[in-house]
Amino acid sequence: MLLGKIVGSAVATIKDPHLTGVKLLIVQPLNKKFEPAGPLKVAADAARSAGLDDIVVLVRSRDASMALEVQGAPVDLAVVAVVEAATVDECGLLYELPYGYTQFL
Repeated sequence: MLLGKIVGSAVATIKDPHLTGVKLLIVQPLNKKFEPAGPLKVAADAARSAGLDDIVVLVRSRDASMALEVQGAPVDLAVVAVVEAATVDECGLLYELPYGYTQFL
């Protein structure tokens, strides 16, 4: 799971029939310090409640497709929750991955 911030919405007049009625949101992925991390992405709103400037929880890949009510939708990223409050322990901010490991965004 990832955290992201909703920065806009996308409109597609021609799309897969499985995506009919699904809101598409433009999301800025965030790192553990809630700073922008990587390029903007488009996510399907499975939570059906996310709005502009909301911090949200995102899932990727098959989990994103399964989060929607219609199974088999061609989705790579989905919003599954809106974050009401978050607390990050200072120890978590200082953690760095060992050599050879990478972070996936």
